[in-house]
Amino acid sequence: MKIAVLTGGGDCPGLNAVIRSVVRKGTQDYGFTFVGLRDGWLGALHARVLPLGIAEVRGILPRGGTILGSSRTNPLKHDDGVRRIRDTLDSHRIDALVVIGGEDTLGAATELSRQGIKLVGVPKTIDNDVAGTDYTFGFDTAVGIATEAIDRLHTTAESHMRTLVVEVMGRHSGWIALHAGVAGGANVILVPERPFDIDQVCAWVKSRFEINYAPIVVAAEGAVPKDGRMILKDRSLDEYGHVRLSGIGEWLAQEIERRTGTEARTTVLGHVQRGGTPSAFDRWLATRFGLHAVDAVKDGAFGTMVALRGTDIVRIPLDETRGRTKTVDPSLYDEFGVFFG
Repeated sequence: MKIAVLTGGGDCPGLNAVIRSVVRKGTQDYGFTFVGLRDGWLGALHARVLPLGIAEVRGILPRGGTILGSSRTNPLKHDDGVRRIRDTLDSHRIDALVVIGGEDTLGAATELSRQGIKLVGVPKTIDNDVAGTDYTFGFDTAVGIATEAIDRLHTTAESHMRTLVVEVMGRHSGWIALHAGVAGGANVILVPERPFDIDQVCAWVKSRFEINYAPIVVAAEGAVPKDGRMILKDRSLDEYGHVRLSGIGEWLAQEIERRTGTEARTTVLGHVQRGGTPSAFDRWLATRFGLHAVDAVKDGAFGTMVALRGTDIVRIPLDETRGRTKTVDPSLYDEFGVFFG
């Protein structure tokens, strides 16, 4: 068989580990040949095909990003998108796809699978919000980066006795904010799943100053105030209909300053969380996902996604993940309430 591999959506530490794993096992154990599709679904639409053999994947395990490139292209939003992808596969004699992506990329893959394109999905996102899997690779690295940043910000916050608001990624789910906030000893953690009361946030901030400590507020970019609306930089949409987030951190700092009369500053971690070398856990998980994805191709288990359940890698139908987002359970969030304020 000839298999094409693509990486779609935002870049993520561990993508190269999956590519390496798929190619190594598929070539050595099954005699498959591989090609890469450049820049995600964009490469599938425009037939941007490049060779992908063992030589091409040598040494990429510790590298961040993706050697194949990525984009937020939605093939279903392009004229004759399905037909153009079929033409790419037919003209290059490609038998199946391994699609590595998050909820949007895999959502497109689900529809393409329904229309007869043979593919297997691999879940990735630093947000850890893909339904059906306990963890996605990239999340552990992002949490580590955010935690280190919070650790560093504690010292400067205390030096100046000011509030520091740390804005982390998380459009619809607060996994990074919750994990990094708890690990970094934040005094307030705000997640999209729980609209917050700005008066309560300011009360927590004041309580820290009363005992001569400077507060750290960690907010997911998708966090929203009660009876308020999501804070946005602009309202432009990508091909999946998503607005560009970021802005909640600056809004919080301004409100805290105005309401408490104390100084507040914002640090937006942004794409720093997605960059750099993957953690050991993300390399391990990504490698296992790749091994099991190529097994699924060999078994003809198309229309499925590999997923982590406990310590096992399983296959689940892509249809089971469509339209669902894995969010933070309210009871889990409530566990850490004792540390707020």
